[in-house]
Amino acid sequence: MQQTWEFKRHRRLRSSAAMRSLVRENHLTTDDLVYPLFITEGDAIKHEVPSMPGVYQLSLDQLKQEMDELQALGIKSVMLFGVPDEKDEQGSGAYAEDGIVQKATRLIKQEAPDMLVLVDTCLCEYTSHGHCGVIHNGDVDNDKSLELHAKTAVSQAEAGADVIAPSSMMDGFVTVIRQALDEAGFENIPIMSYAVKYASAFFGPFREAAGSAPQFGDRKTYQMDPSNRREALREAGTDVDEGADFLIVKPALSFLDIVRDVRNHFDTPVVAYNVSGEYAMIKAAALNGWIDEQQLVLEKLTAMKRAGADIIITYFAKDAAAWLQN
Repeated sequence: MQQTWEFKRHRRLRSSAAMRSLVRENHLTTDDLVYPLFITEGDAIKHEVPSMPGVYQLSLDQLKQEMDELQALGIKSVMLFGVPDEKDEQGSGAYAEDGIVQKATRLIKQEAPDMLVLVDTCLCEYTSHGHCGVIHNGDVDNDKSLELHAKTAVSQAEAGADVIAPSSMMDGFVTVIRQALDEAGFENIPIMSYAVKYASAFFGPFREAAGSAPQFGDRKTYQMDPSNRREALREAGTDVDEGADFLIVKPALSFLDIVRDVRNHFDTPVVAYNVSGEYAMIKAAALNGWIDEQQLVLEKLTAMKRAGADIIITYFAKDAAAWLQN
């Protein structure tokens, strides 16, 4: 006797590669990707970061070749981080007219005018103590630090930056930077706020690449507690009210729930920052032959899109762009 069952046949829509492509809900493209660059003083420098295989500190004379490679891959956006020769307590290299990021921005705009240049607007790479602002009584002085962040943003805009991305998590940083940019005639320069930035252990390799590890204490008084979820919406809502044009969630992979929360609550473009530690652990596993790197990377970047990210800042941008072309 033949059995008759009634059930849904969901596998009908998975029957072939063409069918799966036809019904796919989320698509990862090269247009989604922003590639971070670490720019250092000197000449003929292409120094691989030990904890981040395939990621380099580059001197200015290496940028033309780098831009040519990125454009050939279809990557249209970069984010710049400076690695200066000299540091001081005020982080003056961040807002110097001849600062390393300012020089890199001008050069990129000369060599690759269509490349979108995002600049990290912070002091930690430039301060002798490694913190994101001015130190007073052993902690970062929020309001005094804001003045220097504003100076940095204006200096970067004057150099030709397309997007200002303040990352210090100082209270009020968006409103102060917005006012400073507007007063300097840069009212059309958008702010991509690191609105939701956690005090994460996943930042370790970045601090090696940027030379920005704090010389004492930690950043837990200004970056968020990884245990908190509702706080993220308060932070993001404040930045939107103050004039942020984009909202970054950082890190991405271990905070996909936060990416979705931010997406659900705000119409502003949402940016997932796929950070250095997330990159390093996948590269390490791939180099040991433990994983299929391509499959895993594309899966996790797609997960960030599925969670609600419009844009992904990732050290895998070059690899992903090459894989997406095939």
